[in-house]
Amino acid sequence: MLKGVDIKYLKHFFKFAKKYKKTAMIGIAMLPLSVMTSLLFPWLIIQVIDVQLSQNDLSGLLQYVAYLVIVLIASYVVDTTYSYNLRKTGQHTITDMRSVLFERVLKLPRRYFDTTPAGVTLSRLTSDLETIGETFVQSVVGLVKDSINTIALLVMMLFIDWRLTLIVLVVMPPVMYLTVRVRNKLRAMHKITRSALARGIGFLQEVLFGMDTVQMYRAEKQVEKKYHGHIDEFLVAQKKINKYDAILFSFISGVTSITIALMIWYGSEQVLQGTLTLGVLIAFINTLEKVFVPIRDFTSQIASIQSSFAAFDHIEELFTERTEEEGRNLLPGHKVEKPLQTFRRLEFNNVSFRYKPDSPYVLKNVSFVLEKGHQIALVGATGSGKSTIMRLISKTYQDYEGSILLNGIELSKISADDTAHLFSMMMQDVHLFEESIQFNIALGKTGICREQVEQAAQYVYADKFIAQLPNSYDFMLDKNGSNLSVGQTQLVSFARAIAQGGQVMMLDEATSSVDSITEDLIQKAMQRLFKEKTVIAIAHRLSTIRHSDKILVLEQGQIAEQGNHRELVALNGIYAGLLNESIVVPQESECLIVR
Repeated sequence: MLKGVDIKYLKHFFKFAKKYKKTAMIGIAMLPLSVMTSLLFPWLIIQVIDVQLSQNDLSGLLQYVAYLVIVLIASYVVDTTYSYNLRKTGQHTITDMRSVLFERVLKLPRRYFDTTPAGVTLSRLTSDLETIGETFVQSVVGLVKDSINTIALLVMMLFIDWRLTLIVLVVMPPVMYLTVRVRNKLRAMHKITRSALARGIGFLQEVLFGMDTVQMYRAEKQVEKKYHGHIDEFLVAQKKINKYDAILFSFISGVTSITIALMIWYGSEQVLQGTLTLGVLIAFINTLEKVFVPIRDFTSQIASIQSSFAAFDHIEELFTERTEEEGRNLLPGHKVEKPLQTFRRLEFNNVSFRYKPDSPYVLKNVSFVLEKGHQIALVGATGSGKSTIMRLISKTYQDYEGSILLNGIELSKISADDTAHLFSMMMQDVHLFEESIQFNIALGKTGICREQVEQAAQYVYADKFIAQLPNSYDFMLDKNGSNLSVGQTQLVSFARAIAQGGQVMMLDEATSSVDSITEDLIQKAMQRLFKEKTVIAIAHRLSTIRHSDKILVLEQGQIAEQGNHRELVALNGIYAGLLNESIVVPQESECLIVR
């Protein structure tokens, strides 16, 4: 008996399947026809052998033989049509579910990706959905068909001869063993499906690992379009496999009949003794064959159904996890604000934050103001709260205490889409896609032309090394840019931040893990940025932030000191100690720039 949660999962699946109800109804309509052909065939055999042959009625014999041929062909057509249409419905449904879930994943808050391993999400979107698809295509509906067929055929067998029906219990185990062996052969066919999925899964993994980049620059639509191209390839391949599977299913029924021939001797003795007619024996054998098919599949269907419910448990979180938009709509007193056109002012007022309600605060009463055209630098030891400030500004986390005002509007009331054009970020952990340099800088956005890409590269002095690559900006990168040096990948990331055209630039450890030559180029580009844009900087080299309008020194989540370089040196406190002792600030220091 199904539990309430199982029924909920069934409803969830069929909600997606409703779109393809016409195809599904074609398959379901084959159910009564399948039962009818199963019952009609043994009756016709009895008529041919025991009636027409015994009466030497040649014309009647030919007529019933024709009926048998028609029923046999109809049986194979009905079973093939049933199997193919329901599999087609299931695969289209699973494709739609995967698309919807992928859209949701692109819109999930970034804290989800901080706490959920990418492999878990990848498994939910691939193997778990495949398990569900296989179950509802073959097991749930198939179990109904097989149950009806089995009951009807057993009744028919009892009607033919109850003694021979008892023999089924004896011969069933070896038949089941043989069919399991045949099933193992069929599993190899599914490798074709896995091969077709490989390219789509590879791209999906890239996107999940680069989710910060995709969401920061609002490239969800472009990535989604490219992903749809991959899963459409999978759908075409799967539909071809489904055709072969539908044909093979009927063929295996023929193979099963060979094993049934071994059991003819059970009835042969009765025929010789005159206690059983030849027509009844042949009809019984034919009926027994059709009984073995649902018996063969019953055990695997039950196991598959249970497996699918477990898979539904795994993907349920993706349906219930609130997206950024849904989470904002649930905030008390939420009001949808109009999109912001230009950046004027960012203000933190007594902002405190902790990752969980019962965890310690990582920010405590932080207050500062960033005006357009000014530069702010954040320095401090690891764990002092610098990265958290950056993540609050970029809306990675939203459940903060206090107030963060962007142009006088509470940041929690503004969607990430409406602030995306204001901010650009150069992250410390660079993620490059297995695409061209052009794509990696523009992220596939049609609004960023080739000229803008080249200007961005020139701005950060990346144009020289790009010009030396084969095909220049069309040079194809290997996985995560492994065919570039660390410094070159950092320059591409810097050019990407510039090309996105954000009025606010956020730089997270721009000069970390690069060679001295690349560091000099980045330093020159940062000097230009500090002159032309508004900046908040996290940099472990204090020389990069000496000219900032304000430097915030964070310690244990609080602002311990603030002022410009000269004021902090005169204060002779923490900052002066870092400077005088030439202590390198840890690589987690952060930087934000505003145009």
